Amino acid sequence: MKNLHLTGQLCYLRVLADDDAVEMVQLLNRNRNYWEIFEPRHPDSYFTVAVQREKIREALYQARENREYSFGIFHPRTDKLIGHISMYSIKRLPFLSALVGYSIDEEYAGRGIATEAVQLVVAFGFEKLQLHRIEAYVSPRNSGSIRVLEKAGFANEGLLREFLHINGIWEDHYHYAVIENEF
Repeated sequence: MKNLHLTGQLCYLRVLADDDAVEMVQLLNRNRNYWEIFEPRHPDSYFTVAVQREKIREALYQARENREYSFGIFHPRTDKLIGHISMYSIKRLPFLSALVGYSIDEEYAGRGIATEAVQLVVAFGFEKLQLHRIEAYVSPRNSGSIRVLEKAGFANEGLLREFLHINGIWEDHYHYAVIENEF
């Protein structure tokens, strides 16, 4: 699993290794305020190499068990870690489904990189994992992420009221999905 690599034109995705923990902490710290708008706040300990190394090890275990695949999003020319994306909650029959979640470095937002990363993960889900349905949740206030999902072929299937507790508030989220035959 450690060498799983998905290549696009604007980015490539690679399963993170222990050695990536330092760069992951740098990415998290650079984007701490930016990402907290739509994601739960984390304790300070989350932004440490030890915690990120443990998260990477857990992700590798989950991938071996075919439950979750977590990738770093890397810039193709500089090999810089510029985001992360996961396919998680993988369910087998009768569902054959999974969820996708992602975050892109603020410096690289709006360039099509997140869209390409989602497309790469969706292709992986349908072609390699033989999934039937891939879903995502997104805040109605997150217009950038809504654009990413729609460009990647996802359709809005409705509003989930007070769906996620983020930073002390129950937030509504849209439920997006793409089906295998629409891909």
